[in-house]
Amino acid sequence: MKNIKIANKFEASAISLGCMRMGGLDETKVDAIMDTAIENGINFFDHADIYGKGNAEKVFGKYLKRHPGQREKIMIQTKCAIHDGQFDFSKEHILKSVDGSLSRLGVDYIDVLLLHRPDTLMEPEEVAEAFDQLESAGKVKYFGVSNQNMMQMELLKTAVKQPLVINQLQFSVTEAGMVTSGMNVNMKNAESVMHDGSFLEYSRIKNITIQAWSPFQYGFFKGNFVDNDEFPELNQKLFEIGEKYGLTKTGVAAAWILRHPANIQLIAGTMNPEHLKEICKASDVTISRSEWYEIYRAAGHMLP
Repeated sequence: MKNIKIANKFEASAISLGCMRMGGLDETKVDAIMDTAIENGINFFDHADIYGKGNAEKVFGKYLKRHPGQREKIMIQTKCAIHDGQFDFSKEHILKSVDGSLSRLGVDYIDVLLLHRPDTLMEPEEVAEAFDQLESAGKVKYFGVSNQNMMQMELLKTAVKQPLVINQLQFSVTEAGMVTSGMNVNMKNAESVMHDGSFLEYSRIKNITIQAWSPFQYGFFKGNFVDNDEFPELNQKLFEIGEKYGLTKTGVAAAWILRHPANIQLIAGTMNPEHLKEICKASDVTISRSEWYEIYRAAGHMLP
């Protein structure tokens, strides 16, 4: 497993295990997926306080109690701000949420805290006070956001003094809006529509790491595009390239994301150990420039 620099601040595995589905697993299955992740070089684990209504963090915390030497070998990320059908970036809620996550996880600190989606009622000064308090208390090391555009991050930065090191965004070969709009500049086709404010380029200029969630999904949780009859050309291309590198189609789809020079960190949400091994193998493969574009076009994207 290769490591990448997160915002030029620290190193972490290029692939992270997303723990959204962990809350429903028994101890045996949790140990199996965690052992597979760690044996394959994953040292970064993504949570949110709403995953399983907090149960994902609880299950992970019980794993750490069963394996007391693991906490200092790994990095834990969690997210806060979604509750009761709304977004809440108030100081009170951020502080309360972090304390809840720390308790469920059974740890003294969180490596990375992300604000979960944008809150249009955000007061940057309130967020700054919360971040300062969490940092000075040693409860959070680094901070970031999810699903925000660059101006929302710039607004936060008018008050927040800590670097915003991560933005977690949906990205896959089928959901590639960050790429398609950039390659259709000055065009009037559908793929020229920009939904993120050119965040891919902004992240590289500002040293912000993009984390790709749902890297094998199409639409908003519509399903997996691998082995899906709706994507015959894409699956054929993934198979052909996989034969060359000894990767499964899922592995090639992961390698496609990791090939981008933005050094995107992939969030793998599978709880299947064999599936996770397939994904991890991708970090050791660098597909060619031509292969990257072949996969892109096979997903139905047009080059101008």
